[in-house]
Amino acid sequence: MSPIQVYVIGPSSTGKTTLCNAVAKSVGLPTRCYITEVARQVMRSKGYTRADVGTVEMQRAIMLAQLEKEANAFACARWGNSEGELILSDRSGIDPIVYAIMTAKNEGDARQKEAMLVNIPAFQVALRRYKDAIFLLLNPVEEWLVDDGVRSLDHHEHCIKVFRQVLDKYGIKYQEIGAETKKIEDRVRLLEERMALAHRPLVSQMRETPVIRPRVGESITACCPNISKRDFSQNQS
Repeated sequence: MSPIQVYVIGPSSTGKTTLCNAVAKSVGLPTRCYITEVARQVMRSKGYTRADVGTVEMQRAIMLAQLEKEANAFACARWGNSEGELILSDRSGIDPIVYAIMTAKNEGDARQKEAMLVNIPAFQVALRRYKDAIFLLLNPVEEWLVDDGVRSLDHHEHCIKVFRQVLDKYGIKYQEIGAETKKIEDRVRLLEERMALAHRPLVSQMRETPVIRPRVGESITACCPNISKRDFSQNQS
């Protein structure tokens, strides 16, 4: 039986790692099944800075490191014992594609960078796994946007639109948490509710918590808007 895969994605400074840390603690997740801060590790180990975010070389290095950790975690979870039936990550192989597109000089440059990353064999393997995974897209919260010298604070709204565009393009289902949902306990409950829908044995080991069901159009949405070519062009300008 394949493990549950959960990828918490979105622009920088949206609380992805904070949420993942809380969920990992809640379910007692083994460290071998928790992937976190890969981009920061790659940037530090290879000497990349924020000025390199727009280079396909940096995004390729981050993608390869992320995909390697995902493959290792998937193997450990699949062949390990029952406590390893969840893989949790605070980013995905989709993220480098998003940042390559949003930092491109023009639409042609964006297509070229996207193709270079998408055609990496390891990504094609991961893409098949992603079709069965849980993707949770976090929207920016204005007061959380802090410049720490690593994360870029520019174009967060553009970034969230490109995330939606790329997820839709590659047929990856996702849900969103909006900026109005700020309390960590609410975010954890929303993600645990989504995980419970997978009907896997791990869920029975979780603590029982009240379910938060957002009203239509609020925190979480099952259907996501497509980004038109006109919107993409405007956001590139």
